[in-house]
Amino acid sequence: MISLYLAQRTWLHAVPAGWKLLALALISLALAPLDSLPVMSGLLVAVLALYVSLGKAALAQIALLRPLWPLFLILLAFHWWNGDVLAGLVVLARILAMVLLANAVTMTTRMDAMMDAVEPLLRPLGWFGVAPRAVALAVAMMIRLIPLLFALWEGLNESWRARTGKRGGWRLLAPFCIQTVRLSHHTAEALAARGGAPRHNRR
Repeated sequence: MISLYLAQRTWLHAVPAGWKLLALALISLALAPLDSLPVMSGLLVAVLALYVSLGKAALAQIALLRPLWPLFLILLAFHWWNGDVLAGLVVLARILAMVLLANAVTMTTRMDAMMDAVEPLLRPLGWFGVAPRAVALAVAMMIRLIPLLFALWEGLNESWRARTGKRGGWRLLAPFCIQTVRLSHHTAEALAARGGAPRHNRR
């Protein structure tokens, strides 16, 4: 889960986007081969401490994880069925920590700053006639839309619960897909109204 931008300035806003993305990538690579529950639990506690340092607005965004809890329960049930609950807890702690870390990066990084950080990595695409800035915009928008989709699912789920007293589950798939397509159309129209994606590198 990656989150909505925090308007209230925090110390993490002052860290350059490139450094935040690099740190996220390095932490992801370092954690991939590890299967220690104490290590993953320690990381999760550290990430939660990071959120505390960012203030109440950041802590409130942890609630966007609620749509993922059914998936987490299924994951734990699968490992329990295979007789390895410990491995399931390790996987769950890793997912939670990395999702929250990615969330912390995006909620403290502006769209243009994220594009500026990603664009240098995409410059080789220019050799093939592809505008790196346009691809950087697509990547940044994809990252930014993920939390909106989580919020959309949660809104549909709450509406269903208000009417029926139960969770929507698979019944929300059809309206969720419709709302997602509608969101993509609105985003495309807004982008077109502003002149579309940039075709050349910004100097």
